[in-house]
Amino acid sequence: MFSYGQEIELPKGLENLSPMVTSSTEDEGLPFDLSGSLDARIGARLQNDAHEKDMSVGEIRFQLGVEKEFDHVTFNLVSDFIYDPVEDHYAVDLEKGMGFVDIREANMTFSPLDFMDMKVGRQVLTWGTGDLIFINDLFPKDWNSFFIGRDDEYLKSPSDAIKTAFFISDYSLDVIYIPRFDADRFIDGRRISFFDRMTGGLRGREAPVISHRPDQWFTDDELALRLYHSFGAFETAVYYYDGYWKSPAGQNIVTGQAEFPRLRTYGASVRGPVGQGIGAVEIGYYKSANGAATNPLVRNDEFRLLLSYEQEIANELTASVQYYLERKLDYDSYLASLPPQAIQDKQNRHLFTLRLTKLLMQQNLRLTLFNFYSPSDKDGYLRLKASYKIRDNLKIEAGANIFYGQKIYSFFGQFKDNSNIFTALHYEF
Repeated sequence: MFSYGQEIELPKGLENLSPMVTSSTEDEGLPFDLSGSLDARIGARLQNDAHEKDMSVGEIRFQLGVEKEFDHVTFNLVSDFIYDPVEDHYAVDLEKGMGFVDIREANMTFSPLDFMDMKVGRQVLTWGTGDLIFINDLFPKDWNSFFIGRDDEYLKSPSDAIKTAFFISDYSLDVIYIPRFDADRFIDGRRISFFDRMTGGLRGREAPVISHRPDQWFTDDELALRLYHSFGAFETAVYYYDGYWKSPAGQNIVTGQAEFPRLRTYGASVRGPVGQGIGAVEIGYYKSANGAATNPLVRNDEFRLLLSYEQEIANELTASVQYYLERKLDYDSYLASLPPQAIQDKQNRHLFTLRLTKLLMQQNLRLTLFNFYSPSDKDGYLRLKASYKIRDNLKIEAGANIFYGQKIYSFFGQFKDNSNIFTALHYEF
């Protein structure tokens, strides 16, 4: 799929995953490369939410990156330093992304053999074909950052992992081992209120989710594989994952704590030219914990499908569409396991997305619209953003996150009280 030494293309929507423009400082006297950014961001909810503060985001984030190359190894450290009066919690928890420090990367990269690359340590991982929809990408996400209007790079949380890439002939194999489970920074009520099916109402910062995470080194581990190859202009890949649901998908009936059941997935994707644009297909089979079909407190096995297409439809105007299917397997057993009066999920969840991106003013102004809409749940989520580049290393942004839906318990409908607007000033050096 890619020749040895090529940079692998990120999934659509995460192309600008790295926030920094790295500039060499070794010639200026420092014995390493130094780079960084300063981001000031403020946002407010568009309606009252009794379970959260009126401000959705309000923080100053200083990111500093240090990179040092030797003959056979490169060391990289990227860390954020955060002042956040909205969260108002400065004790550091690197797994949950809480506190005044968040280490994004702390790793070393080297090539022990001509056909092998390795990266060991804290790193941001991503693969797959989706645009803000993930099937075979079972690496941690930060859904709080995504919904409150932080930069898109913060949708991806870091992993403590060993990544080994093998390049054999025209085939490439990525092997990623995570010695201790890395969960999503999921919606737990601290920033975003949500619907609690146990109580039948909304829940927020007054009663955040308490979860039991698998946290034993080399026992509660994860393994992810990707084999990829190009057939002409078409990029193909097969995937495997063995670990845990990344966000809570179960609950302990005795303690009431949220849990992360075992999960194994198998998937495949193909991406290439279709007509005047680029099309992709991605599938995945999710094998949940044993007995999930008859346990209403554990998420069922699932089949997932993603179809996508992207094309430039006018000068400096690009459009992309996606269709996503999430099908619950063993559905009859699931229905039989539900207690009386329980909310019943539909067997099939359908989701469509539309992205429009327009560049203006010599590409210094970028206007983006991204809409999720589910006809099965009758809900959706609209993301709007305008970004203006004042100069190469300085930009201002404004945007909105709008949730809508007919039912308070649907995926997007539960977040209606969290609709917000935000603005930001971002400087890089």
